[in-house]
Amino acid sequence: MTSRILTAAAWPYANGPRHIGHVSGFAVPADVFSRYQRMAGNDVLMVSGTDEHGTAIQVKADSEGVTARQTADKYHQVIVEDLQGLGLSYDLYTRTTTLNHRSVVQELFTSLHRNGYVVAKKQMGALSPSTGRTLADRYIEGECPFCGDPGARGDQCDNCGRQLDPIDLKNPRSRIDGEVPQFVETEHFFLDLPALAEQLQQWLATRTDWRPNVIRFSEQFAKELQPRAITRDLDWGVPIPLEGWSEASMKRIYVWFDAVIGYLSASVEWAKRVGDPDAWKKWWHDGGAESYYFMGKDNITFHTVIWPGILLGANGAGSLGGTPSDVLGTLDLPTEIVSSEFLTMSGSKFSSSRNKVIYVRDFLRDFGPDALRYYIAVAGPENQDTDFTWDEFVRRTNFELANEWGNLVNRSVSMAHKNVGSIPAAGALTDADQALLDACAGGYATIGELLGRAKFKQAITEAMRIVSLANKYLSDEEPWKKKDDPARRDTILHVALQAVQDCNTLLTPFLPHAAQKVYEALGGTGVWAAQPEIVTVSEEGAPDYPVLMGDYASEAARWESAPIAVGTPLAKPTPIFAKLDETLGETGPEWAPVQAG
Repeated sequence: MTSRILTAAAWPYANGPRHIGHVSGFAVPADVFSRYQRMAGNDVLMVSGTDEHGTAIQVKADSEGVTARQTADKYHQVIVEDLQGLGLSYDLYTRTTTLNHRSVVQELFTSLHRNGYVVAKKQMGALSPSTGRTLADRYIEGECPFCGDPGARGDQCDNCGRQLDPIDLKNPRSRIDGEVPQFVETEHFFLDLPALAEQLQQWLATRTDWRPNVIRFSEQFAKELQPRAITRDLDWGVPIPLEGWSEASMKRIYVWFDAVIGYLSASVEWAKRVGDPDAWKKWWHDGGAESYYFMGKDNITFHTVIWPGILLGANGAGSLGGTPSDVLGTLDLPTEIVSSEFLTMSGSKFSSSRNKVIYVRDFLRDFGPDALRYYIAVAGPENQDTDFTWDEFVRRTNFELANEWGNLVNRSVSMAHKNVGSIPAAGALTDADQALLDACAGGYATIGELLGRAKFKQAITEAMRIVSLANKYLSDEEPWKKKDDPARRDTILHVALQAVQDCNTLLTPFLPHAAQKVYEALGGTGVWAAQPEIVTVSEEGAPDYPVLMGDYASEAARWESAPIAVGTPLAKPTPIFAKLDETLGETGPEWAPVQAG
C-alpha cells in the first residue's frame, strides 16, 4: 500500500553560503530518506526553503552595505545552486520572502490570536546601543542563571535545556560586536506555551520511537514552558496582521515563528505550482501522511515543542480550546523529528566567523557531490558529534568508493565487455553463485527497513558489506581464468553484473549521481535517479525568484531486484570514482588547509 510521506528539511539562513556542517544535518539525510521512500513506491513531498527574515539577515546586510532584501536575494541564489549541486530532490525548495509564505504565516498567527494562544504584553527588550536595533535572543550570549554555562543564548541554554530571556543572562553581550545590550520596555505578542503545555506533554509521551536524545531534551523543555515572544522590533519580516499593528514600521513577526511555518507554506506553494491548489492537504490533514522533520540538534525544541504547540493552538486543541482556521483546517503534528549532531572540524563546530569552514561550493567543485554524500552517510554526525578530517575523507573515498564499489563495477563490466560484448547468459548456478544473489536480494528488506527508520549509517554500512561480498565472489571465482570454460565464465560474470545492479539500487539514495553512471554502464537508458532543477518562478505582485523542483515520478529507480537483461550491449566503462592523492589527507586543499595544532 502506498504511503504519503512529508519530508520537511530545516530552512537554512540566507546570511551566507552553506558549509558542509550545515548540509550534514538537514540536507543530505533528508534527501537519502526521500529518495528511498520514492523508490519504495511511496508518495513523497519534500519541501524546504531559504530562511530570509530576522536579525541575522539584517546584520549580514549591514556588513555588506546593502539592503536586507538584496542580501536575501544574493544568498538564496547561492544556496539554491549549492543544494542543486548536491542533488537534493526537493519537490519545492522556496523562500520565506514570498507573498504566499506571508499569507500562511499571518493566517496561523490570526488563528492562534483568535483562539487565545497569542497575547500582548510588555517586556524588557534588548537593543544594540550603537545601532538602536533590536538584538534577537540568539544574538545575545551570557552566563546561564541556572547551570552557569558561559555560552548560554538569550532564548535557551543548550547545556541544561532551560528556556531563557536575554535579561536573565548574567554578563550578557552581543554576539555581533561584543556590546553590552541596552534593555528597554517594549510591547510584543507572545505565544502562550503554558496554555499548551499539558497537551504537548501528552503528545510527547506518544513519541516512543524518536531518537533518545531528541525525546529527552524535548520532555525536559516541555516541563518548564514560558510564554515566548513571537514579534520583534524590526522592519524586516512578516507584518503583524492585526489592526493597529500591521502599519507599525518597526514591528514584525519573529523569525523563528515565521520559519517553522515554512514547511506548511512551501507545501501550499508547491500545490499551486503543480496546478492542484488543494493537493497539499493530502500531507497535512486527517493523519493521512507521515511527516519527518530533518535538522541539526540546535533546532530540536523548535520542532518538537514549539512547532507542535503552534499547530495545537491553531487547531484549537490546547487548554483554551478554540477552532481551526477556515483556510487551513486542522493540521497534523509531526510524526518524527530526525535530528543529527554536529559535524565538527578539528574538534570545533563549523564556523564561518572563526575561519573553520568548508563551503559546499568549493567541495562540489573539486570532489563532486557523491563523495560528500557518502562521507556524511557513513561517517557523519548521525548520533554523535563527529570530526571531519581530510585524512578520513581521502581514506573513505579511495578505499571504499574507488577500490570497493568503483572497482567492482569497472572490472565486472570490463570483463563482460571484453569477453562477450554484452550481458552474458547464466548457466547452472553453484552454491557460491546463489549465496551472492541471495545476499543481494536480502539487502532490500534489511536496508530498506533501516532507511525507513532514518538509520543511514547502518544502512550504507550494510550496502557496502554486500559490495564487499561481491568483490570477494569475483576474486574467489576468478572468471579471467575460465577461458577454457566460457559457459562458467559467463555465469560468473552474469552473477557479478546482477550483484552490481542490485548494489547500485541499494546505493542509489546515497549516491544518485554515481548510480546514474552505473545504470548507463550496465546498458540502461533514460533517467535512473532524477535530479532537481533550478526553475525561475513568478508570483503576482512580487519579483521572480529561483526555486528547486524536479520530475522524480518518471525516474526508473525502484526499490526491488530486477533481473539484468541478457544480451544488453556493454561498452568499455570509465571509472565511477577517481582516487584522490593521499597527500590531500595530510594537507587538505588550499582553500581549506589542515591547520596544525
